Order: sequence, then C-alpha cells, then structure tokens
Amino acid sequence: MIYDVTHITRYEYAAPVVVNDCVLRLRPREEPGQVVSRYKVEVRPTPSDFVEHADAFANRVARLRIETPHRQMSITSSFRVEVARAAPPIAALTPPWEATAALAAASESLDPDSPALALYPSRRVALFSAATAYARESFAPKRPVYEAAAELSKRVHADFTYDSAATEVSTTPAEAFAARRGVCQDFAHVMISGLRGLGLPALYVSGYIRTFPPPGKPRLVGADASHAWVAVWCGPSFGWLGLDPTNAIPEGDDHIVLARGRDYGDVPPVDGVVLSYGGHDMEVSVDVAPVEAKA
Repeated sequence: MIYDVTHITRYEYAAPVVVNDCVLRLRPREEPGQVVSRYKVEVRPTPSDFVEHADAFANRVARLRIETPHRQMSITSSFRVEVARAAPPIAALTPPWEATAALAAASESLDPDSPALALYPSRRVALFSAATAYARESFAPKRPVYEAAAELSKRVHADFTYDSAATEVSTTPAEAFAARRGVCQDFAHVMISGLRGLGLPALYVSGYIRTFPPPGKPRLVGADASHAWVAVWCGPSFGWLGLDPTNAIPEGDDHIVLARGRDYGDVPPVDGVVLSYGGHDMEVSVDVAPVEAKA
C-alpha cells in the first residue's frame, strides 16, 4: 500500500506565549517494509531554530524553538509512505519464550534494536503482579514466543473494552488493567507490562492505522487517528514483531510506524514546554489516504 498522510495539530493559548520549545516525532521511521518517499513539516509561527536528530531507538526527532509571541500555533506534517511488510512468521517456528527471555537478559548491546532497551520498568509502564499473572496464562512452558504473544494480544482485545472516556493520557497501566477499559495506549501499556514481567522485551509503537468507513459511507478526511500497539522481541532470527491488541491483529500494511520507545512518554508526536500562563485548547486531525495498492 501507498499512503498520503497528513497530521495537523493546532493550539489556541489563553495568554500570549513568549517562548515555545517543541519536540516533534512526526517523521515516520525508515525500516524494512516501510519506505518514505517524501516528508514535509510546516510550523506557524516560523521557528527560529529547527534541528533534527536520531534518538536511542533510531526515531527521527525534531526540536524547534519559537521566540515570536503568539496565541496560536499549528504544526502540519505530511508525507507519502509505501508499506509492504513481510507476512508474520509461522508462530510455531519462533523460539520458546524462556529461551528468548534468556537471550535478551544476556544482551550487552545498546544499539537501537537491542532487546536490552525494553526489558525493564519505564516511566509510564511499571511492572505489577496482576499484569504478569495475566500474561503468564498465555505462556505455557516452552511455548513459541510469537504464538504466546499473539494469543496475549487477542486476550487483551477480548477482555478489555475500548472506551475513550474511561482513561486519560496519565492513566497508569495498573488503573487501566483494574478497570478493563481504555484506549490503544492503555492496551499497549498493559500488554507491555505483562510481557516485561515475564522477562520478555516489549516496546510501545506509535503511528497510524488505516480505518475503513461503514458500508456505503465515504471515507471521512481527517477521521483517522493516531494509534499505538506493541512490538515484542522474538529472538535474533525474528527480531521485533508488531502486535495490535486494540484490534487483535499483527502489524501489517494498514499500520504506519512513526516511532518506537519504552512507553508513550518516549514517543508523543508533539511534546514541549511553553513560557506563558493560563491554559490552552488543542485540536488534532489525522488523514490516512490510500494512494494505490501495490500489485
């Protein structure tokens, strides 16, 4: 699939902003199965500084600074991306999960793809016994790691209710787990906590998923949303494999990856600090438009 994606974020501030320091993670990753042919970001007011770099996970991060006093700010990211992912592996051929955990624990690498970066509690994903016990139900002794992780993803989908009013961005995995409700961020965090509790490396994936309108209805421009799912390390031969617990599906050609990190705190599309007082309103619009299907 080839997609044209536009992500617009607008801010309306209650008082003039003197200085605005922003961090953007809006450029999609270049990785096997995902190729970016063009990318553009426009910020208004125009930043005085704009610098890009790669972070510890090889995500493209932009840092910008606006020193022009303003009451409004807009960030428009647009790109074209071709997605042609390999089919998921035959689950039974992936190694036993205990062997995968042992290899991850012995890893000494801190490269962007190293499993060592995803083994331990992080700022937004604590380990807690309830999530570990819940995950363990899918991980019978010597069960292939991808087979078990895929079952866990499907169980989260079946056991948790998608409810955008039930949680906030600050909701902890333990709170979402107790409520059995939340959004894609919560489902990903719960699954990550359970996997890490078993000693398995798991990362949070930020991106987009193509949505489909109801039968007979046109696709709505701007109706697509940012999405989140999980990448689990399945050993050196299989690497990182994506699983989407919100939809109970593997990462596929309908998924577009922006960034990977230990949790949402590593990968928000827009983050930063403003020098001002009072609150602000934010409006986000995302459009994922298929251009053509590759033969």
